[in-house]
Amino acid sequence: MLNYSQAFYQLKEKLQKLYDEGEAAAIAHMFLEHLTGLNKSDRLLKKDTSFTEKQQQQYDTQSKALIKGKPIQYITNSAWFMGREFIVNESVLIPRPETEELVQWILENPKFKIQNSKPQTPNSEFQIPNSKLRILDVGSGSGCIGISLARLVQNAVVTCADVSKEAIEVLKTNIEWVLTPDEKKMGADNITVKTFDFLNESLRNKQLGRYDIVVSNPPYIPASEKAKMHTNVKDHEPDIALFVPADDALVFYRAIAEFGKTHLTNEGVIYCELEANHSAECKALFESEGYTDVEVRKDMHENWRMLKAGIKQDTAPTI
Repeated sequence: MLNYSQAFYQLKEKLQKLYDEGEAAAIAHMFLEHLTGLNKSDRLLKKDTSFTEKQQQQYDTQSKALIKGKPIQYITNSAWFMGREFIVNESVLIPRPETEELVQWILENPKFKIQNSKPQTPNSEFQIPNSKLRILDVGSGSGCIGISLARLVQNAVVTCADVSKEAIEVLKTNIEWVLTPDEKKMGADNITVKTFDFLNESLRNKQLGRYDIVVSNPPYIPASEKAKMHTNVKDHEPDIALFVPADDALVFYRAIAEFGKTHLTNEGVIYCELEANHSAECKALFESEGYTDVEVRKDMHENWRMLKAGIKQDTAPTI
């Protein structure tokens, strides 16, 4: 049987064929914590401890998948987002830090009152009307965006929509898994789940109402670019959540912009995650559709990855 130290260095070395040294080490540590239940510090103190027979069998099987490029999150069935653990599998995208930045941007809107158990917070002066704040999450996948907004924005009523029945099952599991009992009592579990193809205009008009916020991290990668992608993405994450039909990188943004013109409330706002190479085209698209104050923002890596667009008050439907 391998001991903890041997297992770490053996796995790290093999992972360096796919990742740089730092990322390989991080993945090896995550896997061994999943396997042993011990964090890095505790394993260092017990570095000469040998695996049990069951742990060795699990290491042999799952490390082979890791070495072939399977993401660690699909091994552990776990990914962290906005401070909470979400359940993930190969039916949904793995939540990423860049998407957290999109959620943080939404939370910056001074119309929202942020949920916090402490009476005095930096956001305590933020107020919203007593009426519910209606949010639509298009292409919700694991639910990381919609569920996070449901628990962080007071009075939020969230609709999550996705075409994948398998993704919707993961989302429903995360609604129960992520939200605390107290959050559910406060109404943060007020989430509606819908399964349909958002690109089908008649279906989306039939299924959906009007919203104060529409947010989406939609598919935006042309299928022709698949060969250039890292194996851990192209061979494991769901194609339906990554690649766009007919290599049209803007197809979902075009549908969202069109939808917003008749389904956003007065002063409604759209937030989208973008592919950096198409950020300027997306901005121009929303402007051409009559949106105002269209803004594109960089992520932590200095890539243009987020868009915000408001609808003109004189064209938005009132409720």
